[in-house]
Amino acid sequence: MFQPVVDALIPVVLLIAIGFLSGRLGFIKASAVKDLSNLVFLVLTPALLFRTMSTVHIEQLDFRPVAIYFVAAGLIFASILVLRGFNRRAAVLALASTFSNTLMIGVPLVGLAYGEAGLVVLFTLVSVHALVLLTLATLVLEFAVAREAAGGQATPRHIALTVARAARSAVLHPVPLPIIAGLLFAQTGLTVPAVVDKPLQLLGNAFSPLALVLVGVTLASTAIGPHLKGALALALVKNVVHPLLLALIAWALGLSGLTLLVMVVTAALPIGANVFLFSQRYQVAEELVTASVAVSSLLGLLTVSVVMALLTAFPNFTGG
Repeated sequence: MFQPVVDALIPVVLLIAIGFLSGRLGFIKASAVKDLSNLVFLVLTPALLFRTMSTVHIEQLDFRPVAIYFVAAGLIFASILVLRGFNRRAAVLALASTFSNTLMIGVPLVGLAYGEAGLVVLFTLVSVHALVLLTLATLVLEFAVAREAAGGQATPRHIALTVARAARSAVLHPVPLPIIAGLLFAQTGLTVPAVVDKPLQLLGNAFSPLALVLVGVTLASTAIGPHLKGALALALVKNVVHPLLLALIAWALGLSGLTLLVMVVTAALPIGANVFLFSQRYQVAEELVTASVAVSSLLGLLTVSVVMALLTAFPNFTGG
């Protein structure tokens, strides 16, 4: 089980390393990071999300195991908000603890380890993974921003106004908006014309490598030492606690077999680069999240391998 993990994770580590060297050698200046971040967040991300969701036909998907996946993710997300307070930093850290790198790592890993049947399970999750977690994070972040801007006033009228403004900002946002638009388009039964689909595909394909290179560029100007303890803690929650909690909940609710395998392995994947983009956009915990993405990806070589080995070693647990 170690080889599929290496095959999937090494490209991620190398892309971050390329970005790191580019930053250290001055090929990409620190002053360009904001513009590159805007390019990824405002151009590449919407293209990827719209194109992904534009082919999702809800009636064809089995969302029962997916719902169990989000029960575990939701518990972790809510716990971090409770422990750290309802603010931008807590929201970004909660997202880092629950958002997996499903495309860049998950697709090749599951394909190598579990074949086409495993990919069907994964793609069902992928179809709503960003919709649920990124939209949830956006709502919390926008509400936190609105509350901060209002100076923490707490009159009923002001709370209602803050919620309304936060909800509007969350919908008119470069993450939920293309997801909703793509999902609505898919339900019409139409297909995106090839002349439009091809540019969207090229933009979407550029998302993962550029986002990971950008992580490396930012890492080049980030002192990891002061953030290593926090980054390791986040990585352990994402790589270990998340899959363990999901496995226990899924097993208790009767989920087993290949579906359980894929869901738990997906939960064990390293932190996705989208979290880094959120920290950049909302200007919170940027250095910690940057370090966490790198640490989580490196740690994943061990933790994902261990998770897959344990799942294989207990066939009664997985229904094998």
